[in-house]
Amino acid sequence: MTGKALGRRGQSWNISACVIALGPPATLLVVRLTGLDATTPVAVPMVLFPYSTVLCAVVLAMTATVPALRSRWAVVVSAALVLAHAAVLAPRFVPERRHVPAQSPELRVATLNTNGGAADPRAVVELVRTERIDVLAVEQTPSAGVKALDEAGLGTLMPFRELHPEYDSSIYSRRPLSDGGTTHVDTAWPQTTTEVTADGRRVHFVAVHTYYPLGDTERWARDMAALTAVARRSRPDTVFLGDFNASLDHASMRDLLAAGLTDVHAELGRGWSRTWPVGLAFVPPLIQLDHVLHGPGLAGVSAGERTVPGTDHRAVVAVLALLPTKDRVT
Repeated sequence: MTGKALGRRGQSWNISACVIALGPPATLLVVRLTGLDATTPVAVPMVLFPYSTVLCAVVLAMTATVPALRSRWAVVVSAALVLAHAAVLAPRFVPERRHVPAQSPELRVATLNTNGGAADPRAVVELVRTERIDVLAVEQTPSAGVKALDEAGLGTLMPFRELHPEYDSSIYSRRPLSDGGTTHVDTAWPQTTTEVTADGRRVHFVAVHTYYPLGDTERWARDMAALTAVARRSRPDTVFLGDFNASLDHASMRDLLAAGLTDVHAELGRGWSRTWPVGLAFVPPLIQLDHVLHGPGLAGVSAGERTVPGTDHRAVVAVLALLPTKDRVT
């Protein structure tokens, strides 16, 4: 075989490798733009959409600069994919310029999936103490987990609570609670709800834990649709927080946000925060499944993630300001 033939064969292999590399990002982009991930197996890899952007950028750099991989069509295709992905992702990295009046009352909230109560209860109490949390939502917390949190001293810091370990989630608070209970919608299990009064206003809280798409995409999609229905009926002073088993790239999450909620991370330009998995050797958190969403009566002031030993999720901590009526975005 001549050197020229070998060169053609090598180029053919390079082109095939580029096709293989760009195929998944292109597929995810089409699904992301069409919103066809719900109730389909694509719902699971959809959480990797930001990483597919990185893959496209790597292919672009290599095909543009490495002589053995140089290919005009690969450069054009990968560049187009990078631009399209960037256009989709960009809004979550641009902070919203919300006017929050000085001296606006604030609520410090947090959510944590305790991994069946395995989260270190003393670490949870320390998180509440150091972050001065007003309202804490815990998910996947059975009766034994509730007891462990009480024994660790959470009751002293947060004497008010709406507990539903028989279902999944509970809400703790420094402030008195009212109108507690659970949702009565088509979710795999009821979601815990309650209200907190702050500055004379009643803020409605929903502790969220949906089914997971890897187990049953249709069940997960119904959970998200049911939460969207609840959000449409909610008042402006509403907070949904918990483990949604969904990222900002899922169509069902975007539907939930379109019902009148704002993701505090995206609002603050922190749209690629990662909360899961935690505790795996040599594997950092990769995706964000845990969120704090709020209605137009509030605005995000800060958001962050905290590691709590014993659980595979990071806690999300957020500070929310209560806006005067005139400053609400509807």
